Amino acid sequence: MSGPDEQGATSRLPVMERQTGAQQDPPPAPETGARAGRFWSARRVPAAVTALLLLVLAGAFLYDVAAVRAGRSALAWRRGLARQLAERPLDDTWVLVGAGVAAALGLWLLLLALTPGLRSVLPMRRTHPDVRAGLDRDAAATVLRDRAMEVAGVQSARVRTRRSKAKVRAVSHFRELDDVRTDLDAVLTDTVRGLGLARPPKLSVRVRRPGRKG
Repeated sequence: MSGPDEQGATSRLPVMERQTGAQQDPPPAPETGARAGRFWSARRVPAAVTALLLLVLAGAFLYDVAAVRAGRSALAWRRGLARQLAERPLDDTWVLVGAGVAAALGLWLLLLALTPGLRSVLPMRRTHPDVRAGLDRDAAATVLRDRAMEVAGVQSARVRTRRSKAKVRAVSHFRELDDVRTDLDAVLTDTVRGLGLARPPKLSVRVRRPGRKG
């Protein structure tokens, strides 16, 4: 008689069986509470120019005041400026021009400080509160143009994308213009939805025949 451990005997290996009734957990839904605002520009050039001008002006005044405190006479430009400000009336033309230029520069700086800038970047939907993404307008226009060229009957297409509107101008060399326009509307609407933008631009589609040569 031979025992259970006899050579040549086979044994069943343990197998991990999957439960048929178990279902995989669905992926977490994206968070929609985060607001996708516009991207703010650093304004490096205006800030650098303003800081440089203020530094030069403040340095000149500080040097002149220190020279006067040291017993020297004030510089000629400051004496002339003080005399002009004391003698010229408020309704003088040069006073009004200077005030207008100063007010325009101040309003320009306020406008730069209060507006986001970076108009060429379109904010995308935020799926996570700590992550922000943007799409360049030229890249969005390129995607729309490539999809428009895939529509039957479209010979050429030109797309201009703004923050709130995307203008599509297509040339069709065959098929009915209404049919081409309908297909373009459907394809481009689906494409805009797939870009994932926070504020999808409205489509403006126009289709025409190619112009005659000669």
